[in-house]
Amino acid sequence: MEEIHSQSDHYRSSSSSASSPASRVPSSNFFYLRKPGAHRQPISFEDSPDWDDTDIEVKVEEGGGDSINAATTPASPSLSKINSGSLPSPPLPEGAIVARKIAGASVAWKDLTITIKGKRKYSDKVVKSSNGYALPGTMTVIMGPAKSGKSTLLRALSGRLPDSARIYGEVHINGVKAHMPYGSYGFVERETTLIGSLTVREFLYYSALLQLPGFFFQKRSVVEDAILAMSLGDYANKLIGGHCYMKGLPRGERRRVSIARELVMRPHVLFIDEPLYHLDSVSALLMMVTLKKLASTGCTLIFTIYQSSTEVFGLFDRICLLSNGNTLFFGETLACLQHFSNAGFPCPIMQSPSDHFLRAINTDFDRIIAMCKNWQDDHGELSSVTMDTAVAIRTLEATYKSSADAAAVDTMILKLTEKEGPSLKSKGKAGSATRVAVLTWRSLLIMSREWKYYWLRLILYMLLALCIGTVFSGLGHSLSSVVTRVAAVFVFVSFSSILSIAGVPAQLKEIKIYACEQSNWHSGTLVFLLGQLLSSIPFVFLISISSSLVFYFLIGLRDQFSLLMYFVLNFFACLLVNEGLVLFIASICQDIFWSILILLNIHVVMMLSAGYFRIRSALPKPVWMYPVSYIAFHTYSVQGLLENEYIGTSFAVGQVRTISGYQALTKRVRYISRQ
Repeated sequence: MEEIHSQSDHYRSSSSSASSPASRVPSSNFFYLRKPGAHRQPISFEDSPDWDDTDIEVKVEEGGGDSINAATTPASPSLSKINSGSLPSPPLPEGAIVARKIAGASVAWKDLTITIKGKRKYSDKVVKSSNGYALPGTMTVIMGPAKSGKSTLLRALSGRLPDSARIYGEVHINGVKAHMPYGSYGFVERETTLIGSLTVREFLYYSALLQLPGFFFQKRSVVEDAILAMSLGDYANKLIGGHCYMKGLPRGERRRVSIARELVMRPHVLFIDEPLYHLDSVSALLMMVTLKKLASTGCTLIFTIYQSSTEVFGLFDRICLLSNGNTLFFGETLACLQHFSNAGFPCPIMQSPSDHFLRAINTDFDRIIAMCKNWQDDHGELSSVTMDTAVAIRTLEATYKSSADAAAVDTMILKLTEKEGPSLKSKGKAGSATRVAVLTWRSLLIMSREWKYYWLRLILYMLLALCIGTVFSGLGHSLSSVVTRVAAVFVFVSFSSILSIAGVPAQLKEIKIYACEQSNWHSGTLVFLLGQLLSSIPFVFLISISSSLVFYFLIGLRDQFSLLMYFVLNFFACLLVNEGLVLFIASICQDIFWSILILLNIHVVMMLSAGYFRIRSALPKPVWMYPVSYIAFHTYSVQGLLENEYIGTSFAVGQVRTISGYQALTKRVRYISRQ
C-alpha cells in the first residue's frame, strides 16, 4: 500500500496542470452541448413492452439542461458532484424526419468470468468478475487497451462466444436469465464484408429478404427505416464498391451500411465491435452522432471502443473500463473522471479523457517510459507520465471496489434482476426455399456486374477454344484423322476444366460474404452452395455454347444440329460439375493457395484416368480404375463426345472392306494407349 500511495503522490505532482473533474466538464462551445433554451424531446418507448410499473423517468431541468434516470437508477456519488447525469445529445434539426421507435431491452451481467481454453485446460481468464448493465435508449461503451477483454465481454453478452470459451456468472435480459432469440438482437463484427457491386438500397433489401419472413413488398419499409436510422439517404442509390469511373463509399459510410444491415431486423439490443475501427476523426464523430440518434429511438446500444476524441467521449452514457480482464470502473461517463481523480490520477486540462484513461491502464506505456528515460539527460523531460502502469491499475481497481459507484452498480443490477420483464421473442426466419431464391438472384446480379466473375472467363474460354481449334484444324474425315480428333476432344475438355480454376478468387469472395451472413444466421451452408450453383448456370451455359461453337466447326465435326446440341449440352454438364467442384473445394479450404493447389492435383489425376493415356480396362484396379476412373467426370464427357461423333459412321478399309466408326474409335484408342 505504501508503494501505491507513493506512486499516486508522484503522479499527482507530475500532473500539476490537472484540474478537478468539475472543472473538466466541457464548456458550452462544444458542438454537442445544447444551446441555451433548447429542449430535447423526451425519449419515448411507445413500442416497448409494458412493464408492471414505470421504469423510465425523464426530467427536463430549467435552462435547457436535462438528465435521464432509467429504472430509477441510483444517483452516482461521484456524479452528484458534477450536477449532471450525462452529456446531452445534439438536438435534431428542424424539419428532420423522426426515426421509428424501437423497443429496447435491459441487459445486466453479474460476476461474469470468461475463460479461454489453453493447451491443457481452461486457465486463461480473459474477463474477471465483471458487473454492469445497459438500459434502453442509452449507449454503453466497453473501453480498454488491446487484449483487455473488450470483444470477449461483448460476445459473452450476446451469446456468441466460441466453443473454446467457458462463461461463469449471470446475464439477464429484461430480468430473465436466458439467451436472446434470433432477431431480438444484432451483432456487427469489427470487420465485415460488403458486396461492392450492389447499391446500398439493394444490399439492405437482399439482407432483409434473407433475414425476415413474409412477402417481398413488406421489406421495403424496413429497408427505408434502416437507411434513415443510419443517415444513408444520400448514398442509398450508390454502388458500395463503385466502378471504373466512380469511387465507392468512404470507409465511414461502409461501416454505417454494415450496421444498417443488422437494423433491418429492428433489434431490441445492438452489439457493435469497434464501430470506429479505421475511421478518421470526422467519420468517427459522424458515426457516434448517428448511433446517438439511433439510441434515442429506444434501442439498447452496447459496443467496444479503443480510443476516442473528446467530442466522441462526451456522447457516451456509460463506460465500462477494462484492463487485463479486470473492471476498473463502470458508471456514467463523467463519473469516470471523478473516479480517476479520487484514485490520484486527475486528467490534465489539455488531454482527452479517453487518452488519459488508456495512458493510465495500458502496460505498453511502460516501454515508452523506459525509452524516455534514456533521453532525459540530453533532451530534458520528454514526458510527465512517469508512473508505473501496474501500480496504477491496482490502485484504480482497489479504489473502484471500495467506492460507492460499485455499490450503486450492484444496487441497479439487483433492481433490474429482481423481477422478470417481458421476454424477447424470435421474429422468425425466411424459409429455405426463399433464401435459395434470394441468393440465386443476388448472385446473378453480382455476376452480371462483376467482369472478373464470368465475363473474363468467357473471353479466356473463347481464346482457348480458338487456339485448340486452329491447332487441330483441317483434319478431314479419313480413318487416319480419328487419332488426332480424339486428342483434340481430350485436350479441349481437359484444358477447359483446368481453366475453371480461374474462378477461385471470385468464389472465395462470395464465401467471405457467406461467412459474414452465416455468423448472424442469415444463411446456411447448403442454402449458399445451392444458390451459388444455380446462379452460375446461365453463365456456364453461355460459356459452353460460345466456346463449343468455335471448337466444333474449326476441327470439322459432323454438321448436324442434333449432334451440335448434344456436344454443347455434354460440355455444359462437364463445366457445371466442375463449377460445383471448384465451389466445394474453395468452401472447405477458404484459401486461394490451397484451393488452387488441390484443384490442380484433382484435375491431373482425373486426366490420367480419363481413358486417353490408357483405357479404363487396362488401368490398375485398386486405385486408378476403382474408384478414380469412375469419379473422373472427364471420362464420361470425352467418351460421350467421341461416341456422338463416330457412332453411325463408317470408314473404308481398302477397296472392299468397311468398318463402323465405333470400331475405328475403339481400335484407335487402344492403339494410343499402347504407345
